[in-house]
Amino acid sequence: MRKRLKRLSLLLVFTLFAAMLAACSSGAGGSSSGVDVGIVLPTKDEPRWVQDEERFKAALDDSDYTTEILFSQGSSAKEKENVETLISKGIDVLIICPQDGDAAASAVEAAKKEGITVIAYDRLITNTDAVDYYVTFDSVAVGAAQGQYLIDQASGTDVPLYLYAGAATDNNAFLFFEGAWSTLQPKIADGTFKIANSSEAEALKDKAELTRDEMSKILGQVTTNWDPNEAKNKAQTNLTAVGADMKGDISILAPNDGTARSIADVFASDGDISSYTVTGQDAEKASIQYVIDGKQSMTVFKDVRTLVTDAMGMAISILDGDTPETTGSYDNGAVEVKAKQTDVIVVDQENVQKELIDSEYYEASEFTGL
Repeated sequence: MRKRLKRLSLLLVFTLFAAMLAACSSGAGGSSSGVDVGIVLPTKDEPRWVQDEERFKAALDDSDYTTEILFSQGSSAKEKENVETLISKGIDVLIICPQDGDAAASAVEAAKKEGITVIAYDRLITNTDAVDYYVTFDSVAVGAAQGQYLIDQASGTDVPLYLYAGAATDNNAFLFFEGAWSTLQPKIADGTFKIANSSEAEALKDKAELTRDEMSKILGQVTTNWDPNEAKNKAQTNLTAVGADMKGDISILAPNDGTARSIADVFASDGDISSYTVTGQDAEKASIQYVIDGKQSMTVFKDVRTLVTDAMGMAISILDGDTPETTGSYDNGAVEVKAKQTDVIVVDQENVQKELIDSEYYEASEFTGL
């Protein structure tokens, strides 16, 4: 009996010693089992997010920390499932670009309950206190840059202005539109532009600052849901509904590159359109070729290399026990979320070589006509 008790005691000591060793090894320089940083991105169907995936992987090449990247494929339910999967793998930091800012709240609240630090990436998660940090481009500045470009290219009065926006479920879509409206509104009010496709915007043309509800009404008419096919259909419907006075030389506020290309193709195919200026954002390869070819007027270049570096730098600071650097904050409806902002650059035919090729963001061989 004593021999058996002695063996059991030795076995217990050995087990405890092994557990202590495992705990020590997992606490130094990354997890020995499981994942340190979990990343959830919206979809693999847009080039932007596939590029982000590769850059996130590269950002940890020289680190002992580990990461796993999952895609939500446009589904908030899948997004929550992804977060739960990453929680089960023992992550300490969650970086998430929400499909729907409000819907993502329950997912990050589950992470927060497990003591996980939550970083909203590129899009803000709204109406929850479970967001610790936000890494973003200045979304209002993006919209303002798009609006200013349209102003700079316009001449005369009563220039037909077609407004399009992102998804009404995406807080960034409101910020982009806010920036664009604040820049364009004075030129709408003074008659430089005439709104062609939104009765709600037309009714508010004399109001410089819009409430969230007022923007919601406009977005309800001009949303593309970030979907190029939906943007194409909406543009076709808009052109069918207007008369000759809303054609000729026109201006188009398109929210991003995918929708800009679809909208541009529709307007280019209408014989009553003499010329068009169309905005975009994200500097997607296909849109850079459109800019070079004169099919898309501009894009707002958001250097995701910097954004990824900022997000991963913030995650590593947290894992190292340090406080991440921030440059401002955003009200998400529940709390002020500390944020780090990255600047944006307007790119058109004049500077595409300098900003995208010379900076080694893309290679010249990827395009024709440079």
